[in-house]
Amino acid sequence: MSAPRPVAVIPARYASTRFPGKPLASIAGRPMIEHVWRRCQEALVFGEVLVATDDVRIQEAVEGFGGTAVMTSPECATGTDRVAEVARTRADVDVWVNVQGDEPLVDPDTLRVLAGLFADPAVEMGTLVRPLEAAEQASPHVVKAVLALNGDALYFSRALLPFVREPGEAGAVRHWAHLGLYGYRRATLLRLAGLSPTPLEGAEKLEQLRALEHGVRIRCGQVAGHTVAVDVPGDVARVEAVLRGG
Repeated sequence: MSAPRPVAVIPARYASTRFPGKPLASIAGRPMIEHVWRRCQEALVFGEVLVATDDVRIQEAVEGFGGTAVMTSPECATGTDRVAEVARTRADVDVWVNVQGDEPLVDPDTLRVLAGLFADPAVEMGTLVRPLEAAEQASPHVVKAVLALNGDALYFSRALLPFVREPGEAGAVRHWAHLGLYGYRRATLLRLAGLSPTPLEGAEKLEQLRALEHGVRIRCGQVAGHTVAVDVPGDVARVEAVLRGG
């Protein structure tokens, strides 16, 4: 008997300092959370696609377009905590994928790559990287990833890594940008949710470093595409332009 397919969870909270009610922002006539949900469905790799929220307005919107919403605690500090709360109630599911609710243009192909990492039983946690562009090298807002030969993450940083000392060696080194999508074995997810923040995590303000500092290996799938996240209201027009092909 084959193992159940991964379950995708889209964490969605109403309260946002920069954009209150962001999951319900209308994009091309649909709430943003619906766009994310539809792209997860299009990936065709998930046994279920759930929206984890602490707000009845989001729950009602999700149920209104035919999705399934799971109510979670308002005390969840991160999206990972919200996914873990759902996973605690579902011992029948081994692999959980955390899909950011502010990524209405997330590519179904990238979701398939992420889910596919878990075909290797040795993978306990997975994420995605793409080639870093030259214009992004100095930006602390683009997180860089350094990979081992097998694709496991060695480190994530807001600084440009690795440093290339000899110019002649530059061609042998690839620079990667991190995409904030994660998959977990259930046991790893529940373990991470119970761990305290770590020094490198605090210094870089990167939650994934907590896993590395505790010895959790993170396999990185390599993809090509960009996406447009919605962080502030002005980003909605950018997403609509992409949807129109503009």
